[in-house]
Amino acid sequence: MSDADDELVPADPRDLVISVAMALTSDSRLAKAQAAEAMANVVAERIVERLQRDGFVVSRRPPAGGHPALGRGFEG
Repeated sequence: MSDADDELVPADPRDLVISVAMALTSDSRLAKAQAAEAMANVVAERIVERLQRDGFVVSRRPPAGGHPALGRGFEG
């Protein structure tokens, strides 16, 4: 296992919701519609809640050196 894998920490569920919602609307003509954006947020929240209930853990690495932290709550 590499050193980078040793640094994995559980991802913040709010960041995961944002990532899933963005993925749902990324390559869609509907992404420009406010209703599609709201629906993507609802679906993303439900997906993340289900993953948490089923015991899944999503991990993330800390930001690469020399780059600002983009995630919420990073305390590095």
